[in-house]
Amino acid sequence: MHDVIIFLGPSLSIPEALRILAAEYRPPVRRVDLLEIIHIRPRVVGIIDGVFFEDAAVGHREVLEVMKHGITVIGASSMGALRAAELEPFGMIGIGEIFRMYRDGEIESDDEVALICDPTTNMAFSEALVNIRITLRHGVRTGFFTEDEAEQILRTGQSLWYPDRSWPRILKECTFDPDRTDEMMKWIREHRIDQKQEDAKETLAYIRDRFCS
Repeated sequence: MHDVIIFLGPSLSIPEALRILAAEYRPPVRRVDLLEIIHIRPRVVGIIDGVFFEDAAVGHREVLEVMKHGITVIGASSMGALRAAELEPFGMIGIGEIFRMYRDGEIESDDEVALICDPTTNMAFSEALVNIRITLRHGVRTGFFTEDEAEQILRTGQSLWYPDRSWPRILKECTFDPDRTDEMMKWIREHRIDQKQEDAKETLAYIRDRFCS
């Protein structure tokens, strides 16, 4: 049994996670999963991924109940970032840029972090809107995208249902010149930012350094 239990899915592979932190890794958290955690009594619970639309999401009261039993709860990347932004005043710890964006009101919708994946392998089949948003922000700052281009791409991504969001699909729906579309796809393949993954890595390193050393 580990003192640290992490709920992890498509944000980061288990082999990559284990290279950062030795812990007990479980599938994305669902409603009532945390009730069992209370009986196990680990020192730390990390919530990175969780189910959203296809099943009942982990409830705020469940997280509060875990913390009431003296267990530290840390959230980031996806469901964890959402719950941490909502429950930070009650003691839940949030890590990473996506948590900060929710907490500061830069993003609000649950579907910013939603994607569809293979439930067995956790391979993602769509792109999270927040990753699209942050990649575009980087593209504008470095001068590759104009503000108008980034705005059109983001609006197109927002108009699609989350399982349909992918860079090729979004660019196909936009009205750019075909040569410019090819340039964009090439740039995205080389410079795409997976913020959900970056925040997951930061969170595991934080838990390792703060609670396991």
